[in-house]
Amino acid sequence: MDDIFTQLTQELKSTFDKNFYTKARFIPSATDTIDIFEQLKDWLFQYALVDKPHATAQDLHALSLRLEKQIKNSLCFLCTQQADCDACTTKAHQITEDFFKQLPAIQRLVLSDVTAAYEGDPAAVNPVEPLLCYPGILAITFQRMAHFLHVRGVRLIPRIVTEYAHSKTGIDIHPGAQIGPSFFIDHGTGTVIGETCVIGANVKLYQGVTLGAKSFPLDEHGNPVKGIKRHPNIEDNVIIYAETTVLGNITIGKGSIIGANKWITADVPPNSKI
Repeated sequence: MDDIFTQLTQELKSTFDKNFYTKARFIPSATDTIDIFEQLKDWLFQYALVDKPHATAQDLHALSLRLEKQIKNSLCFLCTQQADCDACTTKAHQITEDFFKQLPAIQRLVLSDVTAAYEGDPAAVNPVEPLLCYPGILAITFQRMAHFLHVRGVRLIPRIVTEYAHSKTGIDIHPGAQIGPSFFIDHGTGTVIGETCVIGANVKLYQGVTLGAKSFPLDEHGNPVKGIKRHPNIEDNVIIYAETTVLGNITIGKGSIIGANKWITADVPPNSKI
């Protein structure tokens, strides 16, 4: 067993930098993070008040303390300063406070998505149906919460959240994607939305749509260059049908309709039909 332990440890040391060992205790808990965001989803949809009719603001406060701990862990693990520094503690508290203040605005966005799903799907008999049942609503709910943290510089936690949603729905939305109100993914399975996508208002996607990168510019060491705009811009009131792939930093103009099974790598003018 000693030999096996040594081999396993050496493999990790050869893959990760020293932070993996010196700051391993700050790696955020995926299990706790998922539980926190499941409860946050319930608060947005008010399930919490159905399951716990006597729930109070104190219960929400307790949830904020749990999230603050995971945010602090994420910041500390990736921090270049000493472990458990005051700067990470202060930043985690401020980000958590700002996040909870933003929850009503996030709720309004999610409810606009619910309305878009209800109005855009003749099979929906009541707005509660997409809220309870549609994978697209579940995926965008988690993504909208994760996006706030991503923009504020929190890493790891947003990816835990959106990859959890991916595993639950088959819809892969990076937390960095900027998505406007009234967004609807119909059916949803296999839909992929990349990190630097910018999506306007009243956009509708069907299953299997990919909003991806055309290619990855490489640095002098042959590794993909990070932090550049590489995914599509989808303007307002666009519909993209099933299994269509849109690649690169291109723009699909407002009001356009893209049919199924298309391969798009160039700009599409507004109000086009392809």
